[in-house]
Amino acid sequence: MKNYKQVHNLKEPVDVMDSNKVQIKMPVAYTPPPPFKRWFPLLIPTIVVVYVIMFMVTMYVNNCPELSMPPASCFAPFLGRFSFQPLQQNYLLGPSYYPLIKMGALHVDKLVHIHQAWRLFTSMWLHHGVIDLVLNILLLLIIGIPLEKKFGFVRIGLVYVISGLGGNLLCVLFLHSIIYVGASGAIFGLLGVMLSELLTNWKMHTHKFDEMLILVVIIVLDLALGTFPFGSNFSNIGGFTSGFLLGFVILTRRQHHWLNLNKSNTSQKQESYQYALRIISFVLLSVGLIGGVVLFFKGVDLNDYCSWCHYITCAPPSCKPGYISCEDYQIGNQLNVTCWNNGRNGIFPLSNRNPDEQAEELCYRLCGK
Repeated sequence: MKNYKQVHNLKEPVDVMDSNKVQIKMPVAYTPPPPFKRWFPLLIPTIVVVYVIMFMVTMYVNNCPELSMPPASCFAPFLGRFSFQPLQQNYLLGPSYYPLIKMGALHVDKLVHIHQAWRLFTSMWLHHGVIDLVLNILLLLIIGIPLEKKFGFVRIGLVYVISGLGGNLLCVLFLHSIIYVGASGAIFGLLGVMLSELLTNWKMHTHKFDEMLILVVIIVLDLALGTFPFGSNFSNIGGFTSGFLLGFVILTRRQHHWLNLNKSNTSQKQESYQYALRIISFVLLSVGLIGGVVLFFKGVDLNDYCSWCHYITCAPPSCKPGYISCEDYQIGNQLNVTCWNNGRNGIFPLSNRNPDEQAEELCYRLCGK
């Protein structure tokens, strides 16, 4: 009578002799590869803390009760020195432009002529107001925490900084006449890296189409918000493109854990399309960043080569020709006026005229209208 030995959790058959010299086939034991490492999120919470600290310092420097005109016009005056600018000046519940410039906002004149290149990095840690700050924190937590758990703080930190730089470069190449701050370029870079990671590791995702739909909806909504004042879709697009390309370079994963789980061949290798995407993306990203820096320090204004591009980042009435906006406040018997279009600032003695009429005239003078 033939005897058989039962072996569980085995895979490939091999020849084995039983006690009656009968040759049978028995599988070879197979151990699946270990799961990918999961990281504890430290970077994203740290960035959130830095956001809050920088905003508090900005509001302290702003000092609305002492610098606005008149002091009673500050919003939420019970906050004292941390009270907000009047809503007609900043509806996002935040400071004026003066402390933002002092803290490191993007300002083309200071970047090009005074060579303050550090503003390309400092501006991504500043915010226009509480609403801007809260929205960015929520989006950063929703997107950044899962990414950091999956890929670690080093790679996600690299994505954040390079995407923020790419967004700010595109912003200053198109928006020579505004002062800009915000982390939207860096956060859009995380959205871009989510998309490229989804594409390059497509076979690993079980709900790929649902993830793609959610990403598209978030991107469209954020681009719509970027058309309003204080926003910049140039920063969003530059950050998204930088993050998208960078994702192909540093977030590619080997496919064998998933594709060969039920096969005897478990060699670790990447797909050929992943190698191709990595090389192409690295070249495009390098050319884009280096070219952007060169064009910027040459003072190139890309609006000269694209007459309609300004519509990407504005909504009526800010797209109307000749639209200008200024901020003014009184310091003693002097009037401090800042043109939002080009960042020019001036301090003028108060006359016997109506202060509002005088401020309007000075605004047109500073903005070149």
